[in-house]
Amino acid sequence: MEYFLQQLINGITLGSVYALIALGYTMVYGIIQLINFAHGEFFAAGGYVGVIFMSYLLSQGAPAWVCLSGSLILAMAYCAMLAMAVEKVAYKPLRNSSRLSVLLAALGMSIFLQNGLMLTQGVYDKPYPTELTQGGFEFGTVMLSYMQLFIVSLTAFLLVALNFLVFKTRIGKAMRSTAQDKIMSALVGINSNRIISLTFAIGAALAAAAGIMVGLYYGSVRYDMGFVPGIKAFAAAVLGGIGNITGAMIGGFIIGMVEIFAAGYISGEYKDVFAFVILIGVLYFRPSGIMGENVDDTRV
Repeated sequence: MEYFLQQLINGITLGSVYALIALGYTMVYGIIQLINFAHGEFFAAGGYVGVIFMSYLLSQGAPAWVCLSGSLILAMAYCAMLAMAVEKVAYKPLRNSSRLSVLLAALGMSIFLQNGLMLTQGVYDKPYPTELTQGGFEFGTVMLSYMQLFIVSLTAFLLVALNFLVFKTRIGKAMRSTAQDKIMSALVGINSNRIISLTFAIGAALAAAAGIMVGLYYGSVRYDMGFVPGIKAFAAAVLGGIGNITGAMIGGFIIGMVEIFAAGYISGEYKDVFAFVILIGVLYFRPSGIMGENVDDTRV
């Protein structure tokens, strides 16, 4: 039972990361029906920006909470601006083109951003400061680290904030209206271009937060770290129902739990396989996902 509880804590922690990344996929798809395969690179970029600013703030003697909050804010802001630039350069000119053209542009942008990280940051892992990741609570043999508690708490806060933004504010209503019908939204005065850019920015900011969490949790970041988590988060978005925000959250936690429990009880060597097995199964048996996609008038 103690081993099960430890794996449960680990699964919730990993699922929190996947949920944040999956939200970016599902929000962009809900607005413009695009699978943004460059989204994983925003996750990696956020991890790098976080370690750079965190190391600098620590060297200046800043308190731990200033280092964490400052790095999070700066990384999320940087990745939000990067995502808006990518949308303007790579996706907006192809908005009326075929889906294959946009998909190829997304794959090309992913390679471009990944190689940009490699050229600017190097091919070796960049370690995160260890001063902020030590300590935790012990319950027998079960360990709940401060870092795990921080990851789950921050994820919960960001998920609640996103739901409030999307379902309780004028901006969220404009986003849902644009997702439902761009032409009618434009007729009532909604600037669809601005809403699309904002959606990219929000998704990238959440991915940047996840990048810092992963860097702190595992102790380092790498230029190609966004590829595999990005694909798993895409599987989570499909599992929950691509285009459905609640479904992306649920899918992220399911993928994280399955990966951790499969690694703990079956084999850690095949932990990356199970997410893709789930993705294939969902596409075969239930393409709309667990929650499906809201297509009725209650969206707005």
